[in-house]
Amino acid sequence: MFKKINDFIKEVKVEMTKVSWPGREELIGSTVVVISVVVILSAFTGIADVIISKVLEFIIMGI
Repeated sequence: MFKKINDFIKEVKVEMTKVSWPGREELIGSTVVVISVVVILSAFTGIADVIISKVLEFIIMGI
């Protein structure tokens, strides 16, 4: 069992050397895109929630 674990760790080390890691510029650009999309989708979800809540309140309460 320990041999399998040791072999696995060795294989992981070999594969990690093959990985093409992003550069600083690419990493920053990708991070900005992800944060921007999260903010936009959060705002959209919040606005949709308020609108749906008001519509349901109007339907249920008849206000």
